[in-house]
Amino acid sequence: MALSPLNKRRWNNFRRNKRAYWSLWLFAILFGLSLCADVIANDKPILVRYQGANYYPILQFYPETAFGGDFQTEAVYRDPEVECLIVSGGLDICFDDPEGIIEDSGDGVVEGEPITKGWTIWPPIPYSYNTAVERPGAAPLPPNGQNLLGTDGTKRDVLARVIHGFRLSIFFTILVTGTATLIGIVAGAIQGFFGGLTDLIFQRIIEIWQAIPALFVIIIMFAILGRSFWLLVGLSILFAWTGLVGVVRAEFLRARNLEYVRAARALGVSNVTIMFRHMLPNAMVATLTMLPFIITATISSLAVLDYLGFGLPSSAPSLGELTLQAKQNLQAPWLAFTAFFTFAIMLSLLVFIFEGIRDAFDPRKTFQ
Repeated sequence: MALSPLNKRRWNNFRRNKRAYWSLWLFAILFGLSLCADVIANDKPILVRYQGANYYPILQFYPETAFGGDFQTEAVYRDPEVECLIVSGGLDICFDDPEGIIEDSGDGVVEGEPITKGWTIWPPIPYSYNTAVERPGAAPLPPNGQNLLGTDGTKRDVLARVIHGFRLSIFFTILVTGTATLIGIVAGAIQGFFGGLTDLIFQRIIEIWQAIPALFVIIIMFAILGRSFWLLVGLSILFAWTGLVGVVRAEFLRARNLEYVRAARALGVSNVTIMFRHMLPNAMVATLTMLPFIITATISSLAVLDYLGFGLPSSAPSLGELTLQAKQNLQAPWLAFTAFFTFAIMLSLLVFIFEGIRDAFDPRKTFQ
C-alpha cells in the first residue's frame, strides 16, 4: 500500500533522526528474538526424531509412553532414561544400561557399540524461565559456559528469564498503553470538542478517579481474585487512561473554534468525522509527546509491583522479580547488573523511538 505524501514526509523525517531510526531497528531485533523465546530458551527439545517419526515437544504434549516409557505424564526429556529411549528406539536395554552400551548379541549388534536410532535438537539455551539448573554449589551461581548470566536464588537460568521477561514486559506495555491511550484520546476529544456541561462532568469524574490509590486497589483485588497477568492488565488500564485526557482535551478546546472546524460544521460534517479525521491529527504531536512517559511508567509499574511482591506470580518471568533477587542476593552482582542493563536498554530504546515519532508528526520539525 502506497503512502500518502504526508505520511512519506513523516517517514522520511523519522529516518533522518538517526538515533530514533537505529533504536527502532535494534528494538525490533530484540523484540523479534523475544517472540521466539520458546525456541531460544526451553527445557524441551525443538525436534525429536523417534522410530522414523518427528515430534515437536515445544508445541505439543507427549507422554513418556510415546517414547517407550512407562508413565502417562509428560516426558522429562533431560532424564537419562528418556534420552536413552529416544536414542535407542525404545529398547528395554535402557532401563538396565541408560548409556546404551551393553546390547544383547542376539540382536545382531556388536557389543559395546551404542545404538543410535533417534536424536533430538535442543534450543540454544536448554532451560526455560522456571527450570532448575543442575549445577553443584549454593544458589545463586555465577556465570559460566553453561549459564551465561548465572542463576538466581532458586537456581533458574537468568538469561532465560530475561528473554522471557522482556517479552512479557513488552506485551504488557503494548496492551496497557494501547488500550489506555485509545480510551484517553476518546475521552479527551469528547471533553474538548463539546465543552460546557459535558466537560465539567468529565473533569469531576476524572478528579475523583485519579484520587483513588491504584496500588492499594491492585493489592486488594489480587488478594480477593488471585494474581494473574490479565487481571493486572485490566486494573492497569483502569488507572492509566487518564494520563492523556488533559493533553487531548486542551488541544481540542483550542481547535474547536478554528475556521476549518466551523467550515466543516457548516457543511454538515458529523461530529465524529470532525473530531477524529480533522482535529485529532492536529493534536497528535502533543499526544505523542506524552507516550514515552506513559510507556516507561507502565513498564516501571509492572516492575515495582513485582519487586514489592504484589505483581505476577513468583514463577512468572518478571524483570521486577529479578530486581528483587538482586536486592536479596547482594553477594551476586551479576543479578543487579543484568536487571539494570535490561531496564536501561529497553527504556532508552523506547524513549528514543517515540521521540522520533513525535518529531516526525510535528510539521515544524525537519531533519537534515
